[in-house]
This record gives sequence, C-alpha cells and structure tokens, in this order.
Amino acid sequence: MSLAKHLHVHLYPILIFTILLIFSTPPSHSSSAANDNSLSAYEVLEEYDFPIGLLPNGVLGYELDNSTGEFTAYLNGTCTFSIDSYELKYSSSITGIISTDKLSSLSGIKVKVWFFWLSIVKVVRDGDELEFSVGIASADFAVSNFDECPTCGCGFDCDSAEKKRKFSIKNPFWASS
Repeated sequence: MSLAKHLHVHLYPILIFTILLIFSTPPSHSSSAANDNSLSAYEVLEEYDFPIGLLPNGVLGYELDNSTGEFTAYLNGTCTFSIDSYELKYSSSITGIISTDKLSSLSGIKVKVWFFWLSIVKVVRDGDELEFSVGIASADFAVSNFDECPTCGCGFDCDSAEKKRKFSIKNPFWASS
C-alpha cells in the first residue's frame, strides 16, 4: 500500500470524527444564563433588582452574557399595548445591557408620546422608583406599577374595562432628564 493510500485510510475516520465533534458541540463563546435554563427571563430581571413587569407575558427565551451583561429577550412577534395615556411597542427581540438597578443601551422598546414613537434607551431603579429614559427626556414610575407583567394587546386591562389600572407617575416624559 502506498504512503498516500495509507494516510488516507487512517486519516479519513479522524477527519469525520473531528467534523462531527465540531458541529455537535454547542458554541462556548460566552457564559450564558440561557444555557443552563434554570432561570426564566423574569427571574433574571429580579436577580438584577428589577420587577418582572418590565417584560410582557410570553417571553419565549433569552440570551445573557454574564460577563458583559449583554442580553437579548425574544417575544413571539411585535407586542403593543396601552397603559394609561402611554402606548408601548415591543419588538420581537429586545436587546441591551443589564446590571444591578440599570438597563442601558436598550433597543426594541418604544413609547408613544403625543404623536411620536420614542425609543426607551435606559431604565434605572432608584429605590422604589424606575426612571425610563428616551434620551432627551425621562419619566419616573413607582416600581410597584410593574409587579405584574402586561399582556400584549391589552396591557393590564384584559379582564374588563372596569378593572382599569392607574399608573403612579412621578415625573412625565416631557420633563427633562
């Protein structure tokens, strides 16, 4: 047997094994809480001192890089609902950076103020208040407003119009930040 045939016969199984190993092993480029599946996206929010109601019901999953705080939460499509005079719109994926008491570099959440859709870019918890920033302006709300998750399409008013919830607003969006 020639040397080339001998190497081909012996290296071929090693090559096949290596290819199978590469494609069957999940990537390990980041430490991800989503990989252990022990916490829901709502529980992760609580771990960082945020209420679960910052996300609507029905989050399908999430990715979180524990070393950087970069995250992506996935919904089953666009989600819109109204709370008091605010209309909110969540994209099918929401991204940002999470740390204790701070969500920054947010993308995928918008609020309608008057006739304009503004992106919510940051949420900061300060004691019993949450400050939502759209960049040039912010609004403060009581944390207790977010003890439960809103539902796409109807917010907190899904059962009946008689049970309308009022938000405790401390500082409206048109106040400067």
